[in-house]
Formats: sequence, C-alpha cells, structure tokens
Amino acid sequence: MATHLQLGQFGEQEAKRYLEAQAYQILATNWRYKHWEVDIIAKDADILVFVEVKIRTSTAFGEPFSFVDERKQRNLIKAAEAYLRINGHEGDIRFDIVSIHVQNNKEANVQLIKDAFWSN
Repeated sequence: MATHLQLGQFGEQEAKRYLEAQAYQILATNWRYKHWEVDIIAKDADILVFVEVKIRTSTAFGEPFSFVDERKQRNLIKAAEAYLRINGHEGDIRFDIVSIHVQNNKEANVQLIKDAFWSN
C-alpha cells in the first residue's frame, strides 16, 4: 500500500465485499453529517447497522478494532442519531466494526465484530 489514503480505500472496499458476502445490504458509504462520518451504513436482515472500518498493516500496538476508542464511539453514535432523524428510521440498530489486518501488502485478514458497542 503506497499511502494512508490508499490503505483506507482498500480497507473500505474489502469491508464492503466482506459484508455483502455476509448478506448485508449496503445503503451508504462514507456518510457524513457535519463533522461526523460513518464508514458504512447497511442492513443486516431487518437491523440497520452502522459500521466502522479499521485497517492496520501491523498489530504491534493492538488489533485494528482496538483503535475504536470511546471518543470514536461517541462520534459514531452522534452520526447515527443524525442519520436516524434525517431518514425517519424506526427500528433496531446496531454498531459493528470491521477489523482488517493487511499482511505483506496484499493479504487481508478481515474480522467482523457485531454489536461492538452500544449507545447509552
């Protein structure tokens, strides 16, 4: 991977492919509201899912999912609340993380963490 941006784009494409293979229906990618962003918004059966994608080339400092800290979780919750309000969604929601570790600049180890955290 040449740059941080290219790595991020690669990760989001891998995450989309993985989620689609798990029968998720992708509704939006890189959805923004004010200064918040959700990497992927999808449906998993009847559940609306807000997905954060984390990709790393090394696990020396932890697995990719461990970088979704409390601040990032709060921002995702705020973005999700805005999405729900704007789109009038009523029903179950969930927050998932797609954790991707890229090895040898080509092999992607993808892990899906369903219900990774909850809103208060």
